[in-house]
Amino acid sequence: MWLREQWGFPPGSEKDEYETVSEHRAVLSPSGDIVACGRIHLNSAEEAQIRHIAVDKKYRRKGVGQLILGALEVVARDLGAKRAVTNSRETSMSFFSACGFEIESKAPTELGKLKRKHMFKILVDNNVLILHPQWCKELQDTWHEKIPITEHMGIKLYQYTERTIETRASLNKNINLHGSMFAGSIFSQATLTGWGMIFLQLKQKDLKGEIVLGDGNIHYHRPITIRPRAICNIESVKARFDLLKANKKCPIELTVDIHDDDTSVASFTGKYWVIPPKKDEE
Repeated sequence: MWLREQWGFPPGSEKDEYETVSEHRAVLSPSGDIVACGRIHLNSAEEAQIRHIAVDKKYRRKGVGQLILGALEVVARDLGAKRAVTNSRETSMSFFSACGFEIESKAPTELGKLKRKHMFKILVDNNVLILHPQWCKELQDTWHEKIPITEHMGIKLYQYTERTIETRASLNKNINLHGSMFAGSIFSQATLTGWGMIFLQLKQKDLKGEIVLGDGNIHYHRPITIRPRAICNIESVKARFDLLKANKKCPIELTVDIHDDDTSVASFTGKYWVIPPKKDEE
């Protein structure tokens, strides 16, 4: 209502072709009424666009807008975006500037008459450690090119420290009719996280081979309703890399812990094989 009413447009006119692939955030009053909202979607693997931030008049200038924007930036980082962009009207430019956004260029007019500026913000999370960024980018690209489901699920490599790998997925892209993540999506994220750990370990040891899943078992404890996280620690990895060096199949077992934000919700045990490359492929 706040988004279009002042311009004479009915509620719902703010919806567009990105509505179904966007993630939404809202702030509720003590009585349960929505008093602020916002939306975000990916323009590319590295850029997220923030749109439709609105705050009820009674709650303006109380930090609610910053709360919504901060929540949307968290979503952008979880999706792997390196920067956030927005097309801001003149009345909201000072708000976005105060939140770290900079003007980049002119933007198309809104509703055919409202002048806007294209603003951006580089997203930096000082608590996230990504070692060997070239390997990590190769892993992400390999997932998207050879395992397309990863992009559809919004699975991103979030952190790699040589000892730990963490992936995150989009709840919005994997949500079922109960408002939680599909069990199959949780299994897929866990499988790919283990696959990613092996991929990066092969890079670390300067080895090559084709990674395949032999068997996988998962135990679900609780549903995921907030933020899907999958974590694999090197301590859980049992591998015979010496066999791969001898040009033999290498068996690997590992464990992936699944979290909903900070709550443990499932445990996955996977048995993988690394098939050595043929001599003419080395």
